[in-house]
Amino acid sequence: MATVYDYSAKTIDGKDKKLANYRGQVLLIVNVASACGYTPQYEGLEALQKKFGARGFAVLGFPSNQFGAQEPGSDKEIAEFCSKNYGVTFPMFSKIDVNGAGAHPLYKYLQEEKPGLLGSEPIKWNFSKFLVDKNGAVVARYGSSTKPSALEEPISALL
Repeated sequence: MATVYDYSAKTIDGKDKKLANYRGQVLLIVNVASACGYTPQYEGLEALQKKFGARGFAVLGFPSNQFGAQEPGSDKEIAEFCSKNYGVTFPMFSKIDVNGAGAHPLYKYLQEEKPGLLGSEPIKWNFSKFLVDKNGAVVARYGSSTKPSALEEPISALL
């Protein structure tokens, strides 16, 4: 059976990273953007990282420019924005597509595992969130409007 550990992605600084490196951790995988109405969620995502990181939790940020062209910058610009404006310390990955023919294989898998409302697979907007348990199984999908603070209880329950 496939898990998120079967995938790899480029980090925001261009290194290949196997998600198997996160084996045994609870993950929150989020497609992010720097110029979106939901961009302030970076603050809440970082708060989750700080609160639960030492207990085996990680937020994984995947920038995407597919929604309203709200992530137009280069990986370097995105990294600088996140660090300067939100003090992001959680792992960030290189900009990807999350929908369509060019979607990153990880995102194809996530959407197959946890379709959205009415069984619709495509990501609807920036800051969609997938919660993954310690075994690499996708256990929940949350829409953009779900605030990171609302995920404290489900994360804690998996730790």
